[in-house]
Amino acid sequence: MKLLKIAGETPQRMLNPIKKPWLRWMLVFGLWTLIAFCFAGQLYLSRAKIGDPVSWGFALGRSLADWYIFAVLSLPTLWLARRFRIERTHWQKPLAIHLAGSFLFTLCWMALRAGLEVATSRFAERPVAFEEAFSHALVATFFFNLLIYWAIVSISHGLAYYAKFQEREIRAAELEKSLTEARLQALQMQLNPHFLFNTLHAISALMHKDVEAADRMISRLSELLRYALESTGEQVVPLRQELEFLERYLEIEKTRFGSRLEVRKEIAPETLDALVPNLALQPIVENAIQHGIEPHARPGVILLRAGRENNSLVLQVCDNGSGLGSKRSFKEGIGLSNTRARLEQLYPGQHALTWSDAVEGGLVVKMVVPWKLVGGALSITERKNPQ
Repeated sequence: MKLLKIAGETPQRMLNPIKKPWLRWMLVFGLWTLIAFCFAGQLYLSRAKIGDPVSWGFALGRSLADWYIFAVLSLPTLWLARRFRIERTHWQKPLAIHLAGSFLFTLCWMALRAGLEVATSRFAERPVAFEEAFSHALVATFFFNLLIYWAIVSISHGLAYYAKFQEREIRAAELEKSLTEARLQALQMQLNPHFLFNTLHAISALMHKDVEAADRMISRLSELLRYALESTGEQVVPLRQELEFLERYLEIEKTRFGSRLEVRKEIAPETLDALVPNLALQPIVENAIQHGIEPHARPGVILLRAGRENNSLVLQVCDNGSGLGSKRSFKEGIGLSNTRARLEQLYPGQHALTWSDAVEGGLVVKMVVPWKLVGGALSITERKNPQ
């Protein structure tokens, strides 16, 4: 069922949108390279500013060497950050481990950088000794290296907390989805017995007057029950399918009322593939027959209208009964209250269910739902954030 999908994503996929490992490694490599280029530009411009210019190749090579060593050392640092997280209730031991790790990180960086400096200076006019290169790195970069270590740890912690937040949001959305589906299922289970009891009552009343008509009603009822059972798991269906079910229901009522009941339809062709709540029209039509047609001896007319207004599907059920009369409201029965509750679950804040006197007499019940075609059911995100 597409109705309550969470954008079609699993939690793991949403938390890790980049699935291919090689692509993640390329992005990390690109990030360290970008930082190296930034520092190379700073070195090039600052040396030129103080009157001791260096070539761009020298600045770039030095910066790439510095930051690629940071990139290599970031791998064990990230492992430590994931293994020992500094949390509110558990921070003493992880903090001590990371303090030791930060000093080891900076010592390793200085040793690697000094070794690289010694290796590259062998072909220079004045080779550099390891002790000299290490001492220079110690003075120039010790505290900066500590800062880099804690920056890596902080980023790792930040990403981890964000992932936990996203996971909680996803679980909350899944829970909301399950609860909504449970409510809708309960409402639909409540609707089916209500429809069945009312129809059986009508058959019982007709049994003593016209046995053949009652037999036809039982046959039609069996078809309706079969459809209701087959569509129990569907909360929204195309209007075309809803009208087919409604036509079967009206055949039962026509058998009961005979020539007293006339059904007219004004259905815009483009609305037939629009999605509507399953079994939403039947309670409204049943209410129109019960209160608008049955109390009168004159012929009754039920008019069904469907059309699109902007981004909404508008459905109307009209009868030629007495309308509201002196009462401007009436008590909702199980069918109408059930329909209203289902609309609220499916389209919170995006629906309407109203009734009013028709100009030519009778009552008009109007239902407005968002315009969605087959294959485009509303998700939770769309229902919370309507366009």
